[in-house]
Amino acid sequence: MTIEFDNNLPIYLQIMNYIKGEIVTGKLKPGDKILSVRELASEMQINPNTVQRTFQELEREEIVETRRGMGRYVTSKEETIMTIKKEMAKDILDRFIRGMQDLGFQGEDILAAVAESIGTKDGE
Repeated sequence: MTIEFDNNLPIYLQIMNYIKGEIVTGKLKPGDKILSVRELASEMQINPNTVQRTFQELEREEIVETRRGMGRYVTSKEETIMTIKKEMAKDILDRFIRGMQDLGFQGEDILAAVAESIGTKDGE
């Protein structure tokens, strides 16, 4: 597991985003056991307190659940996973639209560019 950490964003948030990405892409499935604090800290070469904070936030958001004496597991709630997926998609779209607007494109031009790109992908 390798993450290039961004100095402008707290590490625990970057780890949260990484784990959320693993969940929405299906690499971590509902009910899968996730690494322990020590294992993840060792693997990522970061402080265990940072990993603990990450897990606390993921639990608060009901993305992972702790089973006493057994460890932490990915939520089995499909609606929670779908919500995460939609939030991540919205973030990607917002960044894309801002980038296109910075280039001088507006509503219809952006839609046309997307439609053209999708049409190109469908024809391959």
